[in-house]
Amino acid sequence: MCPYPWYQVMRLSKDKKQQRYQMVIHAKEHGVKPTARLYATTPKTVRKWLLRFIEGGYKDLADLSRRPHYSPRAVPKDDAKHIVKLKSKYKRLGAEQVKVVENISVSPKTIRKIWRENGVSSRKRRKKHVTKQNLREIKKRFALFERSCEDTKDLDDIPEYYPQMRLKGLPKVQYTFREVSCGIQFLGFSDERSLTGAMLFAGYINEHLKKHNLIVENGIRQTDNGSEYVGAWSAKAPSSYTRTIESEKLVHGTIPPGAHRFQSDVETVHNLIETDFYEIERFRDRSDFMEKAYTYQLFFNLERPNTYKENKSPWQLAKEKRPDLPKEALMLPPIDLDELLDKKVVIQDLRGYDVSSSPSPFFFKAAKKCKKWLSKELSKVLDRNG
Repeated sequence: MCPYPWYQVMRLSKDKKQQRYQMVIHAKEHGVKPTARLYATTPKTVRKWLLRFIEGGYKDLADLSRRPHYSPRAVPKDDAKHIVKLKSKYKRLGAEQVKVVENISVSPKTIRKIWRENGVSSRKRRKKHVTKQNLREIKKRFALFERSCEDTKDLDDIPEYYPQMRLKGLPKVQYTFREVSCGIQFLGFSDERSLTGAMLFAGYINEHLKKHNLIVENGIRQTDNGSEYVGAWSAKAPSSYTRTIESEKLVHGTIPPGAHRFQSDVETVHNLIETDFYEIERFRDRSDFMEKAYTYQLFFNLERPNTYKENKSPWQLAKEKRPDLPKEALMLPPIDLDELLDKKVVIQDLRGYDVSSSPSPFFFKAAKKCKKWLSKELSKVLDRNG
């Protein structure tokens, strides 16, 4: 007689079909009840596997699927087909963001499962098992717009965007501003990376923040060490960008050379906008591009949940810090820096197309005269765009 109950033998067995086969052969020779006593089980169990073996042979000794024949909560086939089509539309966009954009009722986990079952799932990302340095709790403590980052992004290396850029005269460089504590993002565009563009973009942002009383004295505006921010490597005086920042009692901070992880906040949104916007959208012309960029920025600042920041949008986080904050403070339209530069007063006697990182005395004299004009132009752009 078997020293262990049959259910325990089955639970520990690595080959259940072989165990059942031996029991069935014994039952055919000695009968059902003697076999049940030998294997410490019931005659009903022996009879069940004997009948299955007679009807289907050795392969029918395997466990049958316990999956129900009908699931009332299963996603309808038409909805599943629609979800599969969304993958080709949104490409590298994740299930969480597709759910938000399309307002789908099913969970992100179910969306990923449908994609996987239909062979359209994305390349699996490498999982980071250990977070080396998590600064989210520290970032929460900053006041709104106390810490922010600026950086530029080349757009001519995005395969889906490059043909449109060449054929339709779309911008080649993106200027990005990102507030650290809530993740608010503002955008500017140009055909080139330059100190003049960075200076104009910084002035555009500063005018908007002053309008809503969001300038934090001694707040830090961080950039990398690119020439569009610090000027020439041999410059002995602060660049015009630095002067623009410091004119509002802010501090221009730069990262250590090569330490790009210090710019992780703005680099993160560069990756997001590539998957969420540039790889998906199609543009008729430059004007259509600016309109769609504004729509995306509104979505990012007001609606898009950030899983890193408690699954809340930048607008929700900003309201927690400043309950009286108007929604217009996060609705600054992206600026076409080339268009703004065309309106700028032409200053003669400057070498090259760019503002020098070590300006001559003539520049300061001329710049002082046009400072009021430039401030008025920026105010006009802000008022015109709402």
